[in-house]
Amino acid sequence: MNDADILSLDATTLARRLAAREFSCRELMAAALARIGALNPRFNALVSLRDPEALLAEADERDAQLARGERLGWMHGFPLAVKDLSHAAGLPTSMGSPLAPRSPARADSLHVARAKAAGAIVIGKSNTPEFGLGSHTYNTVFGTTRNAWDETKSAGGSSGGAAVALALGMMPVADGSDMMGSLRNPAAFNNVIGFRPSRGRVPSSPDEDLFFQQLGTEGPMARTVEDAARLLCVQAGFDAHVPLSLPGALPTADALSLDADVKGRRIGWLGPVWPDLPTEPGVLATCEQALSTFAGLGCIVEPCTLDVPREQNWTAWLRLRQLLVGGKLGALAADPRHRERIKPEALWEIEQARHLDAASLYQASIYRSNVYRAFVRLFERFDAVVAPTAQVFPFDAQRHWPDEVDGVKSQTYHHWMEIVTPFTLAGLPTLNLRAGFGPQGLPMGLQLAGPANADLAVLRLGHAYDRACPWTALRPPVLASDR
Repeated sequence: MNDADILSLDATTLARRLAAREFSCRELMAAALARIGALNPRFNALVSLRDPEALLAEADERDAQLARGERLGWMHGFPLAVKDLSHAAGLPTSMGSPLAPRSPARADSLHVARAKAAGAIVIGKSNTPEFGLGSHTYNTVFGTTRNAWDETKSAGGSSGGAAVALALGMMPVADGSDMMGSLRNPAAFNNVIGFRPSRGRVPSSPDEDLFFQQLGTEGPMARTVEDAARLLCVQAGFDAHVPLSLPGALPTADALSLDADVKGRRIGWLGPVWPDLPTEPGVLATCEQALSTFAGLGCIVEPCTLDVPREQNWTAWLRLRQLLVGGKLGALAADPRHRERIKPEALWEIEQARHLDAASLYQASIYRSNVYRAFVRLFERFDAVVAPTAQVFPFDAQRHWPDEVDGVKSQTYHHWMEIVTPFTLAGLPTLNLRAGFGPQGLPMGLQLAGPANADLAVLRLGHAYDRACPWTALRPPVLASDR
């Protein structure tokens, strides 16, 4: 097989063929390194890359293990770039900030350790916005990551580097994290898959706070729903160091089956979630056309509404995010030597956090509870709900963020991503699916969400959609031109 053929394989097929020794881990690594060398200078998806000879030597060791009948797991021989908010031993964790320590991490984050135990080879890091803030991947340390479908457009974020590397075939699967759509938005912008698991499904460790931090989560990204689900099986599982992690194990990645008859499943179409939530022209139409794929599978799709005031959702979001960001970064901003080097959006979060009091945070928690209860009522009627993944299509990469959506001014740097927040607040398993391409030929996604802890049910429904929709096999133009 040539390099392009190897890199075009989905991860499920890749794992099977590597295990059968139909080609070698070294061949896969060499192909990935060649693709990275050719395209990464243009798209800037991966950073802090390791020495190629060291990576090829590790791939040789994976081949030697297979020759001895020793397969570590589903990711045996997979090249993996870790999102640059997580730790990978031996590599710096820059978080896109000039203030981050440049010394290598001493230990792996938990989900990274689990990927390594399953046979993955860490090749470097994937680019992210400074401190992961904002759904547009740029920073002053490594620069801007470019959209895989149009180099002039944003890759989304904060898992933008991961999404672009996936779309361009630099690695078979990717880890990411999601607080405000950071697994979902960049997946939508690059026509790949991102899955935000139920809160606690994928433990986050090490982390300073073990109890208040209930908005963000790690999770999988891939080019197919099946591949994302298998990576989730590697990442998930209770860990005693993370008290709010969910008990009970998922199937092993090799044993997982997503095949299911989805005929008769009831799906609620939320549209823009609230009637006055602005969306760029073409977003709703693109997503509504994509609903026909569910109908073709025999699903019953009906419009529905989330019965909670938009203002309650947004107030809860602002206050709880400010609590977490301000708490984590406040000490940096308090030091005059560092303050001027922090991005304005982070400083805004920190300043807003200074005005929070116990009563306002308690009210925010009540509002959040109301969002969850509104979803519970919906799931009494529907098996799943869907909504657009983003309110805008990929925008000019030179912009810091969209300051308006369809003529409506954005009140904050992240207001244009409001549509992802109710799913985060409710802690629901939420899957970005491909919705197709808008009027300008740019990708859009659908959020598919189910009840809390129904991760596999959401993935099974998404898998059926993924196999039936016409956009799964499409690859970015640069790959077609390079073949």
